Amino acid sequence: KRMEEVNQTKVTEFILDGLTKNPELQLPLFLIFLGVYLVTVVGNLGMIFLIIFSSQLHTPMYYLLSSLSFIDFCQSTAITPKMLVNFVTEKNVISYPECMVQFYFFCAFAVAECYMLAVMAYDRYVAISNPLLYNVTMSYQVCLWMIAWVYGMGFLSAIAFAFFLIRLLFCKANIIRHYFCDLFPLLELSCSSTFINEVLVWSLASFNILMPAMTILSSYIFIIVSILNIHSTGGRLTAFGTCSSHILAVAIFYGSLAFMYLQPSSVSYVGQSKLSSVFYTIVVPMLNPMIYSLRNKDVKVALKKFIQKLHKPLYYILNSLSYIDCCHSTVITPKMLVNFVTEENFSCSSTFINDLLALSSAINNIVLYLTTIPSDMFIIVSILHNPSTEGRFKAFRHLWLPQFGYCCFFVIFNVNVSAIISSHLHRPRESV
Repeated sequence: KRMEEVNQTKVTEFILDGLTKNPELQLPLFLIFLGVYLVTVVGNLGMIFLIIFSSQLHTPMYYLLSSLSFIDFCQSTAITPKMLVNFVTEKNVISYPECMVQFYFFCAFAVAECYMLAVMAYDRYVAISNPLLYNVTMSYQVCLWMIAWVYGMGFLSAIAFAFFLIRLLFCKANIIRHYFCDLFPLLELSCSSTFINEVLVWSLASFNILMPAMTILSSYIFIIVSILNIHSTGGRLTAFGTCSSHILAVAIFYGSLAFMYLQPSSVSYVGQSKLSSVFYTIVVPMLNPMIYSLRNKDVKVALKKFIQKLHKPLYYILNSLSYIDCCHSTVITPKMLVNFVTEENFSCSSTFINDLLALSSAINNIVLYLTTIPSDMFIIVSILHNPSTEGRFKAFRHLWLPQFGYCCFFVIFNVNVSAIISSHLHRPRESV
């Protein structure tokens, strides 16, 4: 009978409390964190692609930096989108499995970032203290093993935390006083004993924070000693400037983690934990590309060369196409997204003007498509006159993908327009 009562009251979904309940702050916070998330995605993914496509950045330091950017991107993506939903809905409901999955990936990438920062500090120690042995000590195989160890520690720690969290029972209370599924807010809702989870937090979480922190601290002690041995004043200032940026990012990340997870359980952490969590889940992933990359001379040179390669008429036209696609998507998508979170999607205006615009757009699109046919014919003839087989293949490769995309857009767009016009023509007229 006791088991039946527990099963009947078992929680199947949670409600995230969010950052604030003040309705006047919902829209400003939504816009702020949306902008932060976009900067995070563009900065981290841009850094990954820049390192991949720039041969001068194929060094151990930038391999580690690309891994850090990937971790920051994944950690922010696991938290921020669901938090943004909370700003546009009255109740941000998250199912029990989805909550456990969010906590698992958050925990995995948070722990992985701790160890990745430690590995990067060790990499800088080797580069400054033993520059002649740097390529031997930090070889490609060593970097791979370090990266594998970083992700292994992250996912193993997340498995341990998630395993004991799933074993807990959640009965009636289902409001998580946080903007994502974090450990301590979930432990507060449990109706079973959380002693094992608290011991695991103090042991494993302390180990995952203190061990990388001690590695970073010892590495920087040796780095500072090496910098003080530099006779050039300009070299000292440059080295200290680079280290100060790294230390600042590490201090923000580890300080917020320590403040969050190493405080006594009796301390009220509701408001304070939200503030500290914002730093290491949202702000730090946005700042890392700037701290570790934009202040780096090699990255600036690689970015400048990459941009110079794109200063061609083809990419100017592609830039205009991207702007048009962005505007086109912005006109349609926001209203569609509102439809997903509202019960009724009203439209008070007549659809005749919209249908007329769609018809004119279809006619214009057909005319533009017909004008591209002669151009494509001349291009194909020119390609066939190319005596080099490799040159023909390269030219066809540059031609078929844009034309294939345009044909798909042409077919899909005009099929939709035809459906709109057909529905308008067959619509029953209302009697006056």
